[in-house]
Amino acid sequence: MTKTDIRPVTIPPEQTASTNRALQRVRSYLEAHKDRREITVTVEDGEPEQLTLPREAVELLAGLLAHLGAGRGVSVVPADAELTTQQAADMLNVSRPFLVGLLNAGEIEYRHVGTHRRIKASSLMEYKQQDDLRRRTAADELTELGQEMGMM
Repeated sequence: MTKTDIRPVTIPPEQTASTNRALQRVRSYLEAHKDRREITVTVEDGEPEQLTLPREAVELLAGLLAHLGAGRGVSVVPADAELTTQQAADMLNVSRPFLVGLLNAGEIEYRHVGTHRRIKASSLMEYKQQDDLRRRTAADELTELGQEMGMM
């Protein structure tokens, strides 16, 4: 198993405008060619060369450009990547001891490799989606309760 590097990539602020222009071109192309499963781009570094990419890769590129253009760091983590507890904690923006508590409580699937815990990125993302849904539901309930009580 190769080591997963989840350090985010960022761009310098002076490249934000060109990143956003590229994003608009990619989005426009995807919108205009919804039926295309493969997309051919021309790379012009010296002699022009054509490169064919799966649509899903170009859609991922659009997502990356959107985040980079907004000044956010981006990491690409394969769904089957196994993360250390520290990497998983960093991705959830929680402490490592808090994450270990979630693992021990059975909230997130993991396995042992010797004495170390390994968490599949897909399991971590599944937990994150469920947790986000629980938080949104709770916030909606609080908002509704506040409105019923005339507080909002």
